Amino acid sequence: MRSPFGPRRSAITLQASKLAYSWYVVGVLMVAYLFSYVDRSILSLLVAPIRSDLDLSDTEVSVLHGLAFAIFYTLLGFPVGRLADRSNRVAIIVVGIGAWSLFTAACGLARSFWQLFFMRVGVGVGEAALNPCAYSIIADSFPQRLLSRALSTYVMGTYLGFGVAFIVGGLVVGGVSDTPNTHLPIVGEVRTWQAAFIYVGLPGLLVMALVGLTLREPPRRGLMRGAEAEGPPSKVAPAGAPVGVPIPVLLRFVKRNRRTLFCHVLGFGFIGVLVNGLVVWPPSYFVRSHGWAVADAGVLYGLVLAALGPTGIFLGGWVADRWDGAQPRGGAFLAAAGFTALGIVPAFISTLVADAHLSLALIAVLVLCTSAPWGVAVSALQQFTPNEMRGQVSALYLFFVNIIGIGMGPTLIALVTDHAFGDDAMLRYAMSLVAGASAILAVVILALGLPAFRSSLGRAEAWRDA
Repeated sequence: MRSPFGPRRSAITLQASKLAYSWYVVGVLMVAYLFSYVDRSILSLLVAPIRSDLDLSDTEVSVLHGLAFAIFYTLLGFPVGRLADRSNRVAIIVVGIGAWSLFTAACGLARSFWQLFFMRVGVGVGEAALNPCAYSIIADSFPQRLLSRALSTYVMGTYLGFGVAFIVGGLVVGGVSDTPNTHLPIVGEVRTWQAAFIYVGLPGLLVMALVGLTLREPPRRGLMRGAEAEGPPSKVAPAGAPVGVPIPVLLRFVKRNRRTLFCHVLGFGFIGVLVNGLVVWPPSYFVRSHGWAVADAGVLYGLVLAALGPTGIFLGGWVADRWDGAQPRGGAFLAAAGFTALGIVPAFISTLVADAHLSLALIAVLVLCTSAPWGVAVSALQQFTPNEMRGQVSALYLFFVNIIGIGMGPTLIALVTDHAFGDDAMLRYAMSLVAGASAILAVVILALGLPAFRSSLGRAEAWRDA
């Protein structure tokens, strides 16, 4: 006699298998994200040997670190996002990984400022392909109740990448004084800092192969109904096929959700100011205020980032999903504001205490609190944005958050140090003021944006097909 539970068990097994594959997708994309952050961040701790060998000024180094990478990384985000909404997202990611990996390795062959500048531009061009596609793929691979956790897991790659970059960079800086030159097969003898770029760049080609060979393009979910897409139902993609929307439809969506988007990019942008200041300046702070060696500061801080950054991101996604349950209720904004509020006191005092180890412990708490918002920042957008626009709206978010966070974070701290205090030794006070003020502003803006976010979630039910 056939068991009445047979079909049900088969359905449960199939569902579990699909969910397991979805988590595999997140894992592979997270590894790609990790490599992207290592490749973009490795320059941070190689400043001294690069300046010495290429005879660069502080201004030229800052251009290599920020402008050369960020200008095309941000500007290409929107066209790549629009392409992601219409084309095969896995293929776009494969091309992007190959590009940024080869350009990172090519940085190790640079012999002048302009050669290194153009290689950094290439790294930014390649990395612009990843996030808009990855966000959209993950949103199509998970049920709503797991979305924040899934996207938070992916975003863990940022802090793992930062951590690895600081650890590798610290070890390279320590090794430069002992072994300034390294012999590589085919390439021959290069400077140790050049070898570091090659070592971190080429393994990305293995990640490219992993993505291309094991990930498949998922069916698109959350497509708009015909009326909302300004076309008859027959023109709206059936069965998850990709379809684009006219620019006016996108602009209408942005205008309708302008309060949510304004508070989103500004709130998370101020968290970005805090975080990017944390990424760039702590090693210099420990060197100037506590007399640590650059290599030691880089390795220890890299371990903090690699351990507590992913932990915070996971906690943020878990709290947001628990708050929302089966139906979104604004958990993404609440989790981001709550964790950032917990970081306000450490933001103000972490660089002011006299003991170096206590300072590192407080900075570790701050890393935990300020990493939590980043997965839910992405999740919030996917919850109220139609599939046809996710890549483009994500690119819009990345543009403004990077302009505010990367553009203002490290620079504000430097300006306060140079012009308000006029003393390099006062870096600790500049970090305290910028970090603390940014945390407060972020919490206030996200709290004010919560009603608008909930309204956007309600409107999403009117167009969502699945």
